[in-house]
Amino acid sequence: MLLDPCLASEVPEASSQRGLNGSTASLGVLMGHCFRRSSGRGWRLRQRSMALWPNWVSQLDHPSSPLSLQTPLVQLAASAEEAERMRQLAQVRRERGLQFLEEPALPSAQTPWPRTGHGALLSEQDGRVDPLGLLRALRRAFKAQGGTLRSTSAQHLERSSAGGNGRWRVVTAAGDSLRVDAVVICSALGSAPLLEPLGHPRPMEAVLGQVLELKRQDSQASWEHWPAVLTCGGINLIPHGERQLWLGATVEPGSEANPSLLPAMQTLNNLAPQWLHDTERVGQWHGLRARPQGRPAPLLEQLEPGLILASGHYRNGVLLAPASAEWVSQQIDGSILTAP
Repeated sequence: MLLDPCLASEVPEASSQRGLNGSTASLGVLMGHCFRRSSGRGWRLRQRSMALWPNWVSQLDHPSSPLSLQTPLVQLAASAEEAERMRQLAQVRRERGLQFLEEPALPSAQTPWPRTGHGALLSEQDGRVDPLGLLRALRRAFKAQGGTLRSTSAQHLERSSAGGNGRWRVVTAAGDSLRVDAVVICSALGSAPLLEPLGHPRPMEAVLGQVLELKRQDSQASWEHWPAVLTCGGINLIPHGERQLWLGATVEPGSEANPSLLPAMQTLNNLAPQWLHDTERVGQWHGLRARPQGRPAPLLEQLEPGLILASGHYRNGVLLAPASAEWVSQQIDGSILTAP
């Protein structure tokens, strides 16, 4: 059974709302192979997810909820030092589809890329997944497997003292009381209030991100020679339709959007080509990411038998979804096998 108001209802279009939560606000960027580190839990999670994503897409793709991997991803180097690090990374990960592009090789005709003067790192296997399409596909697949969706949220969680099946009792906002053997908490900023009364403090802080939807004025505009994701100074440019693109996202502490940051984002801190300056703003939204306090993201823990936490993914929720889901499934299997 899944308790989630967003998944159990119609998935909203991102640009139709000002404030969104979770994956509905995400751009769905998959930055796995070009991750700078080559060891540690973060690297292992990214690599496992990137290995799982093709199979996920193959299984979830359906005529009623189409899903695809959109590649490649390109990162523009911000300095000569960063360009050198990118060259070294491309050399050691050539088999993973990484290649360094010297500045003269970057497209300058049709729809020119921003120019930093230092070249770029091309990652053939990184890119993005449409997060709204992913939510629709997951919901369809969950129902097809016999799962039950409830458009409500968990308000209270307690250990069950009654005999028989069900270690945990979940009280929902709809007033239901559910007894289950295993609970998976993956409600971002809503996770801490459920865990605190149980003696498991896992504080998280909100980090807001703003996104702009822009429309090009040139009726002959083309995205030919553009990657699925182009990253410049930490800002992602993502073609969306024939003449539109998404631009984002900011990194703002707290839950209140700062409109003064948008002009610098739209001009890419004075690196934007003229066509980007001339675009029309047709939509915008912002979302909140949950960043753990005092612990690395994400939080993947079995806190007690049958009490599983998979939350606080910060900026990598979509990217790490397959690896996180695989880990959760292993914990659930273990919890059910050891249930009294």
